Amino acid sequence: MKTLLRYRELLLVAAIVVLTAGIALRSPDFIRPGNLLSIFNDTSILIILALGETVVILTRGIDLSVAANLTLTGMIVGMVNAAYPGVPVPALIGLSLLVGLLLGAFNGILVWKLNIPSIVVTLGTLTIYRGMAFVVSGGKWVNADQMSPAFIGSSRVVLLGLPALSWFAIVTIIVFFVLLTRTAVGRSLYAVGVNPTASVYAGLDVGKAMFIAFCLSGITGGLAGYLWVSRYVIASVEIANGYELTVIAACVIGGISIAGGIGSVGGAVLGSLFLGLINNALPVIDVSPFWQTAISGAAIILAVIFNARGERRKGRLILRRAEE
Repeated sequence: MKTLLRYRELLLVAAIVVLTAGIALRSPDFIRPGNLLSIFNDTSILIILALGETVVILTRGIDLSVAANLTLTGMIVGMVNAAYPGVPVPALIGLSLLVGLLLGAFNGILVWKLNIPSIVVTLGTLTIYRGMAFVVSGGKWVNADQMSPAFIGSSRVVLLGLPALSWFAIVTIIVFFVLLTRTAVGRSLYAVGVNPTASVYAGLDVGKAMFIAFCLSGITGGLAGYLWVSRYVIASVEIANGYELTVIAACVIGGISIAGGIGSVGGAVLGSLFLGLINNALPVIDVSPFWQTAISGAAIILAVIFNARGERRKGRLILRRAEE
């Protein structure tokens, strides 16, 4: 049992189950399948962003611009849809992925080629991207009456009992799971986070690995921008303001070590669901939503304590195996 409890995923599952059961005692309708699916749907965008942030943190980096990426991409997609309502939804999705990729690649280039700490780079681009959203829009909003019905309905289409928004999250989870556990790129991301110096001697390009991580984070930010505007039917410079802290919180709670090299897709998903559950549970138990920040902060502190203890065991020591 002690061996099993060492894994953060199991601890988070237990915490989620206990929390859900406690809320159900107050409101039995909370655990209705329909409501639980709704909570997953509400958390889908956070899950997508957390997965992108995870690959950056695995390389000992941080992406503070992920929410600003969402804002700028969402604004561009919303404006294109308003100006050219005949543009098909797949093309808008492709545009969001491309814009997000370019924004993430800009971060990655600065970190890779100029060797600037990622926290400094993304703190700067956070402001730049939000400023660009204001410039391209002229400070104006794109509202629901300016968007096409196809664009608005694209994230609400129900497939096999789940909204399309949930399916976007599920597909993203599968893609990142395969990437991190079944590909050479995934192994290099872990290796760079565990020991950058040893990675160089093993023939890995640390800078390139970090560049790839930021590109992946940028793509998820772009996709989230499209989904956010499509779902909430508004594009403005204020959307997702401060949301990068929630994304990082989901990663830390999910056991993604800020020291790099330790973490999993499952942990990022569970950390996101934990925060999503809290967000949906507070109104049910008559707790002010303003407590969410305090509760999230307390959860982060507890998560860091668990991480510090858990890091006594090593991450994926791929390089050590190679030496043996």
